[in-house]
Amino acid sequence: MLDRSAKGVFVIAPTPFLPGGALDLDSTDRMTDAFIAAGASGMTILGVMGEAPKLTEAESLTFVDRVLKRVKGRIPVVVGASAPGFAQMKAISRGSMDLGAAGIMVSPAPGLKGDEAVVSYIAQAMDVVDGPFVLQDYPQLTGITMTAAMIARMAQDQRMVMLKAEDWPGLDKLTAVRKLEAEGKMPRVAILGGVGGQFLPEELARGADGIMTGYAYPEMLVKVCQLMGAGRRDAAQDLFDLHLPLIRTEVQPGLGLAIRKYVLKKRGIIAHDVLRAPGPKMSAETAGEVDYLMGRLERAEARLAA
Repeated sequence: MLDRSAKGVFVIAPTPFLPGGALDLDSTDRMTDAFIAAGASGMTILGVMGEAPKLTEAESLTFVDRVLKRVKGRIPVVVGASAPGFAQMKAISRGSMDLGAAGIMVSPAPGLKGDEAVVSYIAQAMDVVDGPFVLQDYPQLTGITMTAAMIARMAQDQRMVMLKAEDWPGLDKLTAVRKLEAEGKMPRVAILGGVGGQFLPEELARGADGIMTGYAYPEMLVKVCQLMGAGRRDAAQDLFDLHLPLIRTEVQPGLGLAIRKYVLKKRGIIAHDVLRAPGPKMSAETAGEVDYLMGRLERAEARLAA
């Protein structure tokens, strides 16, 4: 089970599809193997980049089951269960935990008004999940702002084991949460950054325990975490900077998942870069730009390894 000591790189996995839109379970196996081989400390599935709203409940649990069977307990798997209503949240979260998931991730529902409404919603969600709980703080998506003080209140429930910190700009909030912990005003929780990995070195320097994101070169994220942990910040930043142009390209609103799946396909990690409809399609010009960035990145890494 996930607990407050979690750290490292939790790779957010997309959901692979066949050209006709069905789940691609063979690619699911290959993708799971690739992320573990890259050094992932964990995986997160059915997250924002997992196209979860496009899946039926049965498909969601089929995908969860396939990933967990492939993982075989080697790393913890977190399942996203944010939903418009608690009935759907309960079905996905309880079903996933029964299959062997390590924890469940939920964000506040859009439209909540005021701090008390948000805190109350998360308390109810923790009762629904009734297991290790990951609080996703992603106001760019939900429109819900959670202050450090609100997070401290929610963390009093021992079931909240992790904060996925994705506010933007959010580095000062990360520092504020760690300050409240140091002052004894809240228990320490695991904090993993996000927002596509754009601020990984800074998040680690501010006290994050790692990152939860789906960048298509997770081995870089792992290496940066290792270098930062060894006190080699310049080396970590140099490596990160090589990838920043592709990270920037991958996090484009609307088109980002199409680009990420395209890169994963080119790397041989999934067989198809299909998004389930409705979804954007990459233009030939965008594909050419991504090809250029991938080639440039791989040449740069080859020079460093020489």
